[in-house]
Amino acid sequence: MIPLRRLNNQPIIVNCDLIESIESTPDSVVTLVSGNKLIVRDSLEEIRKKVVDFKREIYGPGVPPS
Repeated sequence: MIPLRRLNNQPIIVNCDLIESIESTPDSVVTLVSGNKLIVRDSLEEIRKKVVDFKREIYGPGVPPS
């Protein structure tokens, strides 16, 4: 689970295993495998880093970046 911020700065926790894609429009649009879309303030790079950090926390430092 990774923390993100909606456009109104409301925090939201997202299961990163359910992220299908992320677009920059210029806000980031996170599309989940369910088809739901979240518009967040976090940049593509910030989201990517949060996912990698979370995976490394769970699986250890040997996990290659996604």
